[in-house]
Amino acid sequence: MPSPRDVFLALVNGVADGRWDELPSLYAEQTHVVHPFDPLRQPALRTRDELRKHFTPTDATPRLRRRPANITIHETTDPEVIVAEFEYQGTNTDTGEPFAVPAIFVLRVRNGEIVESRDYFDHLSAAEARGQLKELVAAVEARSATRGR
Repeated sequence: MPSPRDVFLALVNGVADGRWDELPSLYAEQTHVVHPFDPLRQPALRTRDELRKHFTPTDATPRLRRRPANITIHETTDPEVIVAEFEYQGTNTDTGEPFAVPAIFVLRVRNGEIVESRDYFDHLSAAEARGQLKELVAAVEARSATRGR
């Protein structure tokens, strides 16, 4: 049975390697994945099917060469839960621009599958790495405008 540490490392390395088809299998069929710092406040991902859609690249997705770096995994008193600090470092292959996106994941892994994850990462750095910072800012402004702010 893979440990929470093993599952986390499979996740971040799978993302770095672009193994999108494999990533949903790291999660339980019913799960709860949230991105609390998402400026667009997307809803939680609750099923493997939702995660499959989440991990599916689109034609508009820029090609990023990345690797997980500076990984520190903290064990907790709950054997199912770890806190992992890391960053994705890499290059946007379309522009040649280097990037670093810091993150902290709080994972609950039961029976070798992620049943809960709170993924805190720098959405602005991620959007900048993809060359989509202006689009993200415009979407946040549009969201604010619809709320009357």
